[in-house]
Order: sequence, then C-alpha cells, then structure tokens
Amino acid sequence: MNSVVKSFNSPLPAKFYNRPTLIVARELIGARLVRILDGQKLVGLITETEAYIGQTDLACHAKAGLTPRTAPMFGPAGHAYIYFTYGNHWMLNVVTEKEGFPAAVLIRAIQPIEGVDVIMERRSGRDTFGPGKLTQALGITKSENNVNLTEANSSLWIEAGQVIPNKSVTIGPRVGLNKTPEPWLSKPWRFLVNNHVIASRTLATLAPHASAGEQSPSK
Repeated sequence: MNSVVKSFNSPLPAKFYNRPTLIVARELIGARLVRILDGQKLVGLITETEAYIGQTDLACHAKAGLTPRTAPMFGPAGHAYIYFTYGNHWMLNVVTEKEGFPAAVLIRAIQPIEGVDVIMERRSGRDTFGPGKLTQALGITKSENNVNLTEANSSLWIEAGQVIPNKSVTIGPRVGLNKTPEPWLSKPWRFLVNNHVIASRTLATLAPHASAGEQSPSK
C-alpha cells in the first residue's frame, strides 16, 4: 500500500482522495481524524469505513442524482459530505474520485487517542464505535458539510496515521442496508480493523482482507 503522505499534522492532500473509492476506504483505516473543537484538538484513529460508489450503487445517496443534499458528493475530492439520519445522527463521509462522479467513504468508527477525556465526556463515557457516535464525540454537524478536509487551517481534517497491515483488516458487506437489493446489499465494501472492540458492528463470517477488492464501476 503506497502512502501519499507520511508525516503527522499535515492534512492528506486532494490527490489522496482523487482515486478509486475502495482504495481510499482501505487506506483510511489507521488514519487520524482530527477535530478542533472550542480550541481543543480531538483525534481518533479511523478503524472502520464503508465505500459508496456512483449512481449505479443502489445503497448510495447519489442513486437519485444530483440534489441539494447530495451536491457535495458530486464536488471535489477531499471535501466532507455530512447528512442527518435516523432523526438524531450526523454521518461523516469523505468525497472521493473525480469531480462530477459521486462517490464517498463513510467513516464508521474511531479509536480516541488525543483529547480522550473531552471525547468521552461528550459521549458520557460511552464508546465511539459507530458513525453517529463519532460525530457526537467530535462535535461534527451540518456546519462541517462540504468543508475542505485538505486545508491546513480547517477545523476538521484527516492526516496520516498508523499503517495497518492487510492481515489486520477485514472486509465484508456494508451494514444497515436491509432495503437495498442485490448485488449492492452484499458488496464487500466495508473495511474494519480485526478487533471487535473498535468496530461498530462485528461480523463473524468476514474473512481477512487480502486486496483492494473490486474496483469502482466503470464511469
């Protein structure tokens, strides 16, 4: 796995995200999600991601085309796509691939490593292993929608972190898509660290990840 950026404290550049979504989703495992909130730096290692790729992906919001809600997905790679779901959860996604092709990676779980006391206080001592939980822990809301995550002066960005070997990463179907038809329901587009403690939902049937999996659909 080639590293685009090796140093800490520098946001991953746009070229990191302007690649096939499955590759980005895999390489974000172990990266550092950084949030500046009320002057405090909060950091979590990304431990679980899911890929959503194009209008043909019937689990992807872009299946309905360009709308005010999905507009960030059609925009430049490296921007945040944040939406509200289940009546009380904000979901953080990172836009990928070429501008005009709607694709993104959902950040599903983090392991707090800096500003842990603040993160835990915001979660009332509970975990951050779920997409709605991590946004609550980091104070991420609609205000961060379409924020450029590649800018150094941003209040939200992702930087290089730990290199997680393939043997320590598992892939499997995305979760919470019960109404999505096949083959999209079973696409192995979810990546997680092989440790149930730091994944939002563990699937015992998953197999260790050995490659980047299927490539993005032809555009």
